[in-house]
Amino acid sequence: MAPEIIIAVITAASVLGAAVVAAIPALLTVLKRTRTAVESQGEETRAVTLDALDAVGSRLEARFNARIDDVRDDIDDLRENVSRVREWQAGHDAEHLTIGRMPGDT
Repeated sequence: MAPEIIIAVITAASVLGAAVVAAIPALLTVLKRTRTAVESQGEETRAVTLDALDAVGSRLEARFNARIDDVRDDIDDLRENVSRVREWQAGHDAEHLTIGRMPGDT
């Protein structure tokens, strides 16, 4: 190999080496900024997700409570109906007592 080629290769290698050494701080800064951006976006995403889950939980709780209220209303209506049937039964039995016969008597 000619000495000019060896000198050219050494010069090219040293220029590339100097460029890499000069670029390392800039690369580290870019990596740090990227990492910080990703972490902050992760925190934002986490916050938004938790807010959405809270909203869904609140809606589900409201639906569940509404359904419980509906069931309670149904139970109250059933109790009222049972009370009316018992009142009717008592009146019906009283009618039979006044006429002297009970249902089922022959």
